[in-house]
Amino acid sequence: MTRRLRLVSTIVLCAMSATAFAQSDTPVSPAPNAPAVRSEAVPPPEAGARITRIDGPCDGYHSGPGFRLGQDHVVRQGEVVRDFAVVLGNAVVEGAVCGDLSVTLGDVRLGPEAFVEGQLVVVGGTVTIEPGATVRGELVVVAGAVDAPADFRPGREQILVGIPVIGTQARLVVPYVTRGLLLGRLIVPDMAWVWWIVAVVFFVQALINLLFPRATASATAIIVDRPLSTFLAGLLVIVLTAPVVALLAVTVIGLAALPVLFGALIIAWIVGKIAVGRWIGSRLFEQDDPDSRMEGTRSFAIGFVVLTIVAMIPVLGIVVWGLTSVLGLGSAAMAFVRGFRRENPPPVRVPPPAPPPPPVGTPYETAAVGAAPLAGFDEAAAPLDMSGGADGFAMPPPAFAGVPPMARAGAAPSAAGRALLAFPRADLGPRAGAFLLDVLIVAVVASTIGGRDPDDFIVPLLLVYHIAFWLWKSTTVGGIICQLRVVRVDGAELRLVDALVRALVAIFSLGAFGLGVLAITRDPERQSWHDRVAGTLVVRVPRNYPLP
Repeated sequence: MTRRLRLVSTIVLCAMSATAFAQSDTPVSPAPNAPAVRSEAVPPPEAGARITRIDGPCDGYHSGPGFRLGQDHVVRQGEVVRDFAVVLGNAVVEGAVCGDLSVTLGDVRLGPEAFVEGQLVVVGGTVTIEPGATVRGELVVVAGAVDAPADFRPGREQILVGIPVIGTQARLVVPYVTRGLLLGRLIVPDMAWVWWIVAVVFFVQALINLLFPRATASATAIIVDRPLSTFLAGLLVIVLTAPVVALLAVTVIGLAALPVLFGALIIAWIVGKIAVGRWIGSRLFEQDDPDSRMEGTRSFAIGFVVLTIVAMIPVLGIVVWGLTSVLGLGSAAMAFVRGFRRENPPPVRVPPPAPPPPPVGTPYETAAVGAAPLAGFDEAAAPLDMSGGADGFAMPPPAFAGVPPMARAGAAPSAAGRALLAFPRADLGPRAGAFLLDVLIVAVVASTIGGRDPDDFIVPLLLVYHIAFWLWKSTTVGGIICQLRVVRVDGAELRLVDALVRALVAIFSLGAFGLGVLAITRDPERQSWHDRVAGTLVVRVPRNYPLP
């Protein structure tokens, strides 16, 4: 079982191009069929190379573990090496490998005097073994083929996984990786299939630009008005994506929302790239009418050509692509928030009408006790009116008139609570931003105290964090940054039961595909499901508003 696990681990490491090499100086056990390697045939070591002296079939001086990325490697006849790995390249062995040999997306050829002491693992390539070659360990080929003599047998097992066509298709991208990504550019000019992809991307983005001109124009206008804020917004979206995904992944219902989240991010990224292209094109050739569909398409085409040319320049191409991606993502996010506010404006708060003044000079008005009656008023002739009470006086309104029902239950409104109720209700945007900041803070704390399994602590910590801050300061750290406060609908101070109910129902609001949170956009008081159940409101306070 241990040998099987070690074999599987080797395959996975080769596929991920992250092979680990042993650093031990333990002598290698002798091989009965190993060809004799004469120490005098070994070339002198290079300056600075690590040299190890061992006894056995690999007797002689040899270098330590080696690695090649995007390059071929040849072990010449008489040369002895330790563990070796080649990624995106080919390997030719004429000498001895006193350890494991792994090749990812490349071919391997073993000469007639080749000797491999450990495992030979090849992913996405062909192994050519000539008569006389020796492999003492396992021979593992993943998505590749083996060309060996009929009498060849490895020292242990021979394992073939997958079909060769998979490796053949995967190796088509090797030139693109070696001549493109490793050089820091996204477009390799002399590869025809790359230009086909560029054409498809241009067609899709141009079609979206024509079908949704208002969305792309809005995102472009945001870049023109506030480029730095837009870039920072894009960075914030990227940073907060990981904790939001982790929060959704811990619940079964949240897993169903992950495809929607990733789809929204992809759409935002595409719209943002279109906006960046239009912005660059409008800077080079001024656009007279920002709302013109044809002029917007012209600006996009010019910007797309400029970005394509830059993408062919090494190093600069990948840097510009990353910066424009962040800028575009921020512009799409800010355009969505702006459009959402335009379609869902906050309700206009009409002040309640002032109570009418009491009537003056009516025959039912009486003077204070012990004072003379009003002039011109005959008390004997005045009709008796009992509508105002048994003694003829008008009864004042009850003390709880106009106070919400919760206040009548014994919760006395405070001066601070009444002051908070006068502020406008908070919209979905600031509340979502505050929540994401709180999730980020709790995620950092959970990773600190949770070790390797922070997901086991993040949900309980979120509950404790929000309940404690609501009771302490009527808001959280994210709420302080976004200028939010939580207050009861009757203006009274939050109680433990209010905070606990609000936190527990908030889990259901998020888990129900976020419908409980989206209710904020339709509710006249901007209340979510957990606000309605707990009887709370979230208000937006001015900057530097004092904390309770």
